[in-house]
Amino acid sequence: MEFQTGKKALIARRGGETLKIEGWGKDALRVRAVLYDGWTGNDWALTETPEESACRVETGTQELKTGDGMVTVPCGKITNGAISATVNESGVIQFEKNGKTILREYYRSYGGTLSRESRCLKVVNREWKGVIGGSEYRLAVKFDANEGEKLFGMGQYQQPYLDLKGNILELAQRNSQITVPFMVSSLGYGFLWNNPAVGSAVFGKNYTEWTANSTRQMDYWICAGEKPKDILAKYTGVTGRAPMFPESLMGLWQCKLRYRTQEEVLEVARQYQKEGIKIDQIVIDFFHWTVQGDWKFDKTYWPDPKAMVDELHRMGIRVIVSVWPSVDRRSENFGPMMEKGLLIRTERGAAQTYDYQGDCVEIDPFNPETRKYIWEVCKRNYADLGIDGFWLDNSEPDYGVYDFDHYRYYAGPAMSCSNLYPQLFSRAFFDPMSEGREESPVNLLRCGWAGSQKYGNVIWSGDVPSTFEAMWDQLQAGLNMGLAGIPWWTTDIGGFMTDDVDEPEFRELLIRWYQFAVYSAVLRMHGDRGPYNIPPLDTRDWGGGYLHTGQPNELWSYGEENYRIMKKYYDIRISLHNYIRDLYREAHENGSPLIRTMFYEFPEDPACWELQDQYMFGSKYLVAPVLHLGERERDVYLPEGLWENVNTGETVSGGQTLRVPAPLDEIPVFKRAPKG
Repeated sequence: MEFQTGKKALIARRGGETLKIEGWGKDALRVRAVLYDGWTGNDWALTETPEESACRVETGTQELKTGDGMVTVPCGKITNGAISATVNESGVIQFEKNGKTILREYYRSYGGTLSRESRCLKVVNREWKGVIGGSEYRLAVKFDANEGEKLFGMGQYQQPYLDLKGNILELAQRNSQITVPFMVSSLGYGFLWNNPAVGSAVFGKNYTEWTANSTRQMDYWICAGEKPKDILAKYTGVTGRAPMFPESLMGLWQCKLRYRTQEEVLEVARQYQKEGIKIDQIVIDFFHWTVQGDWKFDKTYWPDPKAMVDELHRMGIRVIVSVWPSVDRRSENFGPMMEKGLLIRTERGAAQTYDYQGDCVEIDPFNPETRKYIWEVCKRNYADLGIDGFWLDNSEPDYGVYDFDHYRYYAGPAMSCSNLYPQLFSRAFFDPMSEGREESPVNLLRCGWAGSQKYGNVIWSGDVPSTFEAMWDQLQAGLNMGLAGIPWWTTDIGGFMTDDVDEPEFRELLIRWYQFAVYSAVLRMHGDRGPYNIPPLDTRDWGGGYLHTGQPNELWSYGEENYRIMKKYYDIRISLHNYIRDLYREAHENGSPLIRTMFYEFPEDPACWELQDQYMFGSKYLVAPVLHLGERERDVYLPEGLWENVNTGETVSGGQTLRVPAPLDEIPVFKRAPKG
C-alpha cells in the first residue's frame, strides 16, 4: 500500500485503486475511491460548502506479527475532530469516534491486522466488477456488523420496522418507496452512501454491504455525533436544509381523486367557507388535462381556470395542480420533446416507459433543456394563471416496468443515477419559481433523494392501502424519513386505496389516521374512495378505464360523528399554529424533523430506542396514535420528567408506562411540563 498526504486528505493507492479520505465538515470525513481513470467530479448530495475543519494526517508504519515473525508495513491515519480513519496495509479502513471503533470495513482475504481476517475466503472490503460493454463497475463495499447496533433513516420503505438492522433495502425509487441513503447509528455516527446508482443496502447480522450496480466512483460520508440531533445537524449542514415553510400552508390541505371540473372545485371551497373551516390549499389532481404531457387545463371541463383561481385566492385558498412526467404520443409536446432528445431513452425496442391511460415516454430531467422546456410550458399554462404550486406526481418515475437496465438518461444509464430523478424533476419547478421571491415555493412530490429537503419538497408516502397495517408502516416510514433529513413529510389521510367509504372499519381508520396527521408536518385530505358508482360526465371522463372521480373526501363526507371528531382535531391543529411554525423554523435551522423518534429527544433513555408506536411532535408533544382497529386504550411510555395529559389536564410523572384511555374521539397526547 502506498500512502501520501494531501491538503486535509489521506491518499492511498493499491492494485490500481486510488482511495482518498478528507475532512468534510465538523467531525466528518468523505471517503472516495476510483479505479484507473480518475475522479468523476460529482458531489451528488454533498452540495453545501462544508464547515472548516482542522484535519491531522499521518503516514507511517506498524509492526505486525505473522507466521514468519514480525514485519513492518505501511499505514495511514486522518483525524478530524472526534472522528478518525486508519487505513492498513491491505487498504482496510477503520473508523473511530474519540478513539473507539464505530465502523470497520469487512475483509477476509490475504493480509490484514486482525486474526479473524481469514487468508482463505478471499472476500475483500471494496469489490469492483466491470459492467460488460461499458466503463462502469458494479461496486460492493462491506463493513463489519456491530453487535447490538441499531440503524435508522434510509428514507421510506413499506415495512413495519423502525430499526433497520437485519433489513435488506433496495436502493431504487418506486411508488411508495423512497431511497434516501443516509442512516443514523445508535453508536453515535451518521453514514451517507453518496451515490444515486440503483443498488442495495444489506444491514446483516454478519456484515453490512452497500452496492451500486453501475458506477465509476465509490463515495460516502461519515460523521460522529453525541446525539442524533447533532448528527442530523451535521448531515443537513453538508446536504442542505429545508427553506422556511410558509405559514399560510400550515393548516388543512384539501384533495381527492379527482375533482373533474372547476365547478366541483369551487363547490367544495364554497362549502368549506359556509362550514367556517379555513382550508389553506386545494389540490387539482390528474387528468384535468387533455392527454398526458399537454400540461394544460382541458377547456371542456375547466373553461376559465383563471377565474377559478382568482375566486379561490379571494377565499384565501392556494391552488396546486398535478403534473406528471409522462408524455403521451398523442400530446402536442411529444414530437418536439422527442426531436430535441428530452425524453428517456430505452435500450431495447420501441420507446415506451409508462403505459397508464396512454402510450407514454417520460421526461429526462437530467437534461437541463428538459427542465427548461417543461417549466416554460407549465408557467404559460398554469403559473401565469395564478397557480401557486405543483403536485409532481409519479416522480420516481413510476415506470410501467421497473427494469432499470432498460432506460438511459442524459447523464448515463439509469442504473448509474436513477435515484436522483425525483430531485431533478422537482428542481425543474423549484429553481425558476424561487427567482425573485422571498417565500419558498412549496411543491408536493411522491419521491425524493438525499438533499431533496433543499428544494421545497413536501413528500408524501405514495399510493398506500387503507388499512391499519399500512398506517403502522407509514409511521415507521415517516420517522425514518425524518432521520434521513427529510422534514416535510406527509401521507394520504386514511390511505389511498379504499373500496367502500361506508364500511365502519374504514371510517374508524380514517379518524385514527386523521388524528395522527394533525400531529405531523402537513395535514392533507386525499384518497381514491370507492365504490366507483358516480356516473361519468361523458365517455372521455370515464376513458374506458380508471378515470373515475372517487367518492367525496371532504371532512363532512363520512357522517356526523366523523365530522364532529375531525372538526375537533382541525381546531387542535389550528391552535398549534405558532408551535408548528417554530418546528418548521427548527427544521430550517438545524435539520430536525417535525415528527421524531422517541430517542431523538431522549437519547439517554434505553427504552426510547425500542419504541416504534409513539413519537415526539417536536420537543414538547408525545403522541401515541391508535394503530389497531377497535382499540380504545393503549400503553404509553413516558420518559423521566413531568407530563401533562392534554386530554384530561392531569400531570403525571415520567419514567413509567401507563395504560391510557383512547376513545374514538381522542388519541393519547402528553405535553412536557416545564421544569421547576
